[in-house]
Amino acid sequence: MLEAVWIGFAFVVGLFARSIGLPTLVGYLAAGFAIAAISPFLSLPANGQGIIQHVAHLGVLLLLFSVGLKLNVRSLIKPEVLGAGVAHFVVTVGVFYGIGIWVFDFAHYQALIVAVALGFSSTVLAAKVLESKRELGAFHGRVAIGILIVQDLIALVVMTLAQGVSPSPYALLVLLLPLLRPLLYKLLDSIGHDDLFILFGLLLALVIGGHGFEMVGLSSELGALAFGALLSKHPQAGELSKALWGIKEFFLVGFFLSIGMGGLPEASDWVFAGVMLLFVPFKIVLFFFLLLAFKLRARSAFLSGLSLGNYSEFGLIVASVIMPEYLIPLALLVSLSFVVSAPLNALAHPIYDKLSDFLIKFERNTRHPDQQPVHLGQADILIMGMGRTGTSAYEYLKENNQVISMDADPFKVEQRRAAGFHALYADAEDRVFWDSLNFGSVKAVILCLSEVEANITACQKLRKRGFEGVVIAHSMHEDEAERIIAAGADHAYLTMVEAGVGLAEHVKQRLEQKTV
Repeated sequence: MLEAVWIGFAFVVGLFARSIGLPTLVGYLAAGFAIAAISPFLSLPANGQGIIQHVAHLGVLLLLFSVGLKLNVRSLIKPEVLGAGVAHFVVTVGVFYGIGIWVFDFAHYQALIVAVALGFSSTVLAAKVLESKRELGAFHGRVAIGILIVQDLIALVVMTLAQGVSPSPYALLVLLLPLLRPLLYKLLDSIGHDDLFILFGLLLALVIGGHGFEMVGLSSELGALAFGALLSKHPQAGELSKALWGIKEFFLVGFFLSIGMGGLPEASDWVFAGVMLLFVPFKIVLFFFLLLAFKLRARSAFLSGLSLGNYSEFGLIVASVIMPEYLIPLALLVSLSFVVSAPLNALAHPIYDKLSDFLIKFERNTRHPDQQPVHLGQADILIMGMGRTGTSAYEYLKENNQVISMDADPFKVEQRRAAGFHALYADAEDRVFWDSLNFGSVKAVILCLSEVEANITACQKLRKRGFEGVVIAHSMHEDEAERIIAAGADHAYLTMVEAGVGLAEHVKQRLEQKTV
């Protein structure tokens, strides 16, 4: 009965939320409220709340383990990430602390904890939005995720300090954790890619990391993050994160259900959520100007700020550990901020295009870390997108042509440069990039961008800028190929179809060789 109620409500309300364009997390919180409303009419076991809270805790540990797997210390110490992240947190905590004291008449400690909880942005929502738009690797996506990780680390410190639990002398052993890295790497290399692979991740996140840190008086959340970070540089870290994704998502459903099941919001909770929702634009604008201060271009600052313009599920985690009595109003506020943030992020690029002339006026007159090229020099072929397809095209053409390549992922650009490629950072969906670009002697453009909309946008911009050379794009589906050609491409290469033809050609050649 218990699982039927939880899963049934979560699925139905989550499906409804998605159908009207809202994140499913909003649906799960609403499902928790719905269960709380009708629980007197259901024969739920007395220990049901304890079970769902345990499931919720496991979800939090897996979330932090996944964050640790993506932890790149070099990306965190960049000025625009560390500086803007910390500065934004300090300013917002100060502002929200004052609001708590003067508007809601909180006690000083309560106002501080609530302000801290509201100072974070949603890791889950931002990651999902950026991933759905294939922008996790873009410059603004990396900046946003880096700032979120900085905030997550601050949240862990706050939880550890506020819990007031004195670590045991054995807690000093955690300083030796880096010595375990070679052993963990060896285990990860040897266990393959099946069920043991997933169990190994669960073992580190929940047992050794989570329970192990608790045994020495440290936060289990900190343990999960630490063991994820130990594996972050392993080549299979990304694969492990993807393997655990579904399990983590399921347990996190329990987390959001447990919050809603804590009780229905009262009138005062709605007032609190309504007032604080008015400060979502303040968070976005503050991020925008802080990132501009660290020399980012207006476009990157705007897109990063919009991704971070919400309240965080990590605030709920902090509140659940320190001040559970504030969970319901905070949960309501987080849900409403998702309702506002999700459609804004879906329309982020069109919104920027309309505001770009105004926003660019605030850029600093200095070289930006996301500066894009304005001249392609003596290159005769331009390849946009340096994944496997673009890289293969570059390798094939470089012997007899002057080739230049571009990608919106700075890390990928660095890798290609290290391999000897002439690679530059550029975002094909950035209007300013196209407006300032001089094609030089380029006669052909190959579009190998991962997102079909990006290929279409690039085709349109190329033709609008007067490029009369050859434009070839890759596509996975025939209907998408037709849209790309309609946008101005000379040909859309159906990648999987042509791969099959190429494979058949190899077979045909081998058979002919054997018959000779």
